[in-house]
Amino acid sequence: MEVFYIANTKNKQLINDEIKVSQVLVIGPNGEQVGVKPIGDALTLANYAGLDLVLINPNGNPPVCKVMDYNKYKYEKAKKEKEALKRQRQSLSELKEFRLSPTIDVGDFETKLRNVRKYIEKGDKVRMVIRFKGRQMAHTELGSEVLLRFASKLSDVAEISEQPKLDGRSMTMLLIQKK
Repeated sequence: MEVFYIANTKNKQLINDEIKVSQVLVIGPNGEQVGVKPIGDALTLANYAGLDLVLINPNGNPPVCKVMDYNKYKYEKAKKEKEALKRQRQSLSELKEFRLSPTIDVGDFETKLRNVRKYIEKGDKVRMVIRFKGRQMAHTELGSEVLLRFASKLSDVAEISEQPKLDGRSMTMLLIQKK
């Protein structure tokens, strides 16, 4: 009866006795090139240093092995991957846009406030936009008052990243989550 072992070798590197080649190019623990050695000599060298012999490039001619502390290497690699994932998640925070009116009513204001609070707490950035129509352009200060009042109501969870600024017929302000 044959026994098959299913192993997850996707991220696993061969170390010490798992390496089944006759000759390897050995790189020392400080990155210096030791040279091409028989696998027995390379293992002895690693044991003498109190470290592991890790197969770095199995496709090389000859295959490349490095003398290192494998557990420390795995820990640092996992730490780097976790940090990269964290940075990626931060860059994926979305930019939501909410439109207001300079003559917004109290009920609409409160509803938008609740919705914006939800997105800010989730970590998204929120752009508040006020679009001026017709004669409203004569009183753009009303728009900036609405935006600043909105930001002050959210001051416990959000901070203003970009102050209200007029661009053509619209005024925008960017809110981000407080650190």
